[in-house]
Amino acid sequence: MSLHHNHDHGHGHHHPAPADAGRAFVLAIGLNIAFVAIEFFYGFIANSTALMADAGHNLSDVLGLALAWGAALLAKAAPTRRFTYGLRGTSILAALGNALLLMVACGAIAWEAIHRFAHPEPVAGTTVSIVAAVGVLINGFSAWLFMAGSKDDINVRGAYLHMAADAALSLGVVVAGLVVMYTGWTWLDPAVSLVIVVIIVAGTWSLLKESLQLALAGVPASVDATRVTAYLSSQAGVTEVHDVHIWAMSTTETALTAHLVMPGGYPGDEAIDHIVEHLREDFAIHHCTLQVEQGTTKHSSCALHETHEDHDHDHDHGHAHAGHAH
Repeated sequence: MSLHHNHDHGHGHHHPAPADAGRAFVLAIGLNIAFVAIEFFYGFIANSTALMADAGHNLSDVLGLALAWGAALLAKAAPTRRFTYGLRGTSILAALGNALLLMVACGAIAWEAIHRFAHPEPVAGTTVSIVAAVGVLINGFSAWLFMAGSKDDINVRGAYLHMAADAALSLGVVVAGLVVMYTGWTWLDPAVSLVIVVIIVAGTWSLLKESLQLALAGVPASVDATRVTAYLSSQAGVTEVHDVHIWAMSTTETALTAHLVMPGGYPGDEAIDHIVEHLREDFAIHHCTLQVEQGTTKHSSCALHETHEDHDHDHDHGHAHAGHAH
């Protein structure tokens, strides 16, 4: 048996420089804190549920941005004896926390909007439209700051989606304010709030699903496990591949462990290095541990599968006894 571990920090994708990402977070957080204060103040003065709801949502985004930024900083921490992978996993927790934070904010916005339907109040449409228009600019600029990094990192994508959605939603508030101003349809204000909720939930669902999958050590959506196994099986000297595990170490790095049955024995470091490089370049798998076996013993099966099979066997055995008893 031979183990070959590759702890390559290279990435299969291009990511924004940490300094650039840090500046984007600082600038976006600063702008949004200022805007939240302005938006809530004028929303209160104008008696606009949509404006105050949007301010509340923007506040949750500020918390989300801070969470994502903190995780991005922690993810760069060096490995220790206790945390042998460092703190890379915090970026996954931040993405999951961001998705849950948005869902909670949606519930609060919907509750307040429904209450306003039952008790409609006059709205100062001009104020609502002007303040929300400022929000379109600030949120649009903030989204632009995260656009480049959002393609390969769901932690940054969470920040990007929040800002992009806010820009669109602020535009909706602008339209609602103008319509209320000219028609007097006060019911449109809470109606826009409910539309905001639907859009946010729809946009957040994929983030929640993917971050939860990564948190549970699922195969990242960007990796095709079947193709990875097929590639490993196609290598010279490999007769069987088993115990393949692929999971996310962070929102940008993926790890793999696998057993390769090679009756001819260990093929040499150069051959293994070639496999590792291919996995990094073509499948964006950055940390690989490959165990080479000759297949001469029965240990060549996944311990997790054995446990599952033992459970199924005990379950079936129990049913057999039950049947006999009857």
